[in-house]
Amino acid sequence: MTYALILLAHGSSDPNWRAPFEHFHAALAERLDTPLRLAYMELSEPSLESTVAELAEAGVARAEILPLFFAAGRHLRKDVPSQVAELEARHPGIDLRLLPPVGEHPAFIEALATVIAEQAGEPVAP
Repeated sequence: MTYALILLAHGSSDPNWRAPFEHFHAALAERLDTPLRLAYMELSEPSLESTVAELAEAGVARAEILPLFFAAGRHLRKDVPSQVAELEARHPGIDLRLLPPVGEHPAFIEALATVIAEQAGEPVAP
């Protein structure tokens, strides 16, 4: 494996908060051929640090990090890029790329529109 995708969630000390992300990760892993990991920015395990270390040890050359955030606030503008830079320095064999948050992707808007239409009992537009 030379490539992996890391789904990055914020993190919480509440295991009930993590459950939907773990379900989301498992459901996506079944549908995708891409090696997929779930990591948390803080307060939860696996952390981004431990996930990158595991991938680097496995010989992964490139990993993209997809933040499961609606928008790029302070964490995605400052905290996470700093973490990524530190991790690249600590693991020089792996190229890390921080992607825009999932909430900024046009497909996310379409998926959310479908959910809203279904909840409202409206027909889903193509």
